[in-house]
Amino acid sequence: MDVTEKRKRYHEGMTEPDDAAQAALPPAPGVDRHASLDFADTAATLPAGQSYDLLATPDSAMRWLAVHGLTAPDVRLYDICARRMRTLRGHVRALFTARVDGTAPPEASLRAVNEALTAVPTAPLLTWDRAEGLRRVQAHPTDQAVNHALATLAADAADLLTGPDADLLATCGSAPCDRFLLRTHGRRHWCSTRCGDRARAARAYARRSAPE
Repeated sequence: MDVTEKRKRYHEGMTEPDDAAQAALPPAPGVDRHASLDFADTAATLPAGQSYDLLATPDSAMRWLAVHGLTAPDVRLYDICARRMRTLRGHVRALFTARVDGTAPPEASLRAVNEALTAVPTAPLLTWDRAEGLRRVQAHPTDQAVNHALATLAADAADLLTGPDADLLATCGSAPCDRFLLRTHGRRHWCSTRCGDRARAARAYARRSAPE
């Protein structure tokens, strides 16, 4: 099963309390191109006072990393690991927001992403053994697994912000949803059909309620 299929099943199969609100929302457009986009969307505000945080606990953070192929099944995360993930997510969201708004990115967020980028090598290393010969592996200690995952996500965020997809980056146009997406279809400004329907319903209500 490839990573895209794992992500789809992950979003369809969420059952924990914090997952319930997002279970009705499919992955936002563009997450198949950029894991950092899905990373930024692991927390969001939704209508009716709902919200979710898929990195709220070590277990949920571990599940997200595993689904995205960013860690091995035998890696155990601790509270500090989940906190580090949430911290970097906040900085990635700040950089995405600045790009969408056309404002200067926060220095602290630039620094945090650059620190994650340079903390560890992200490229698989070349190794050899008699059984399998030459191969590329992510050969790093288990306790450094989160560093590698964060470096990979930081690199992807940097690629998104400096590549051709940067001009497609947007926030969902259906308040209060604050998920990010890529506008893969010219006029699309919503992260999901649900948000699009809600925005259209709000506009229709506003027209009906406007004084003649």
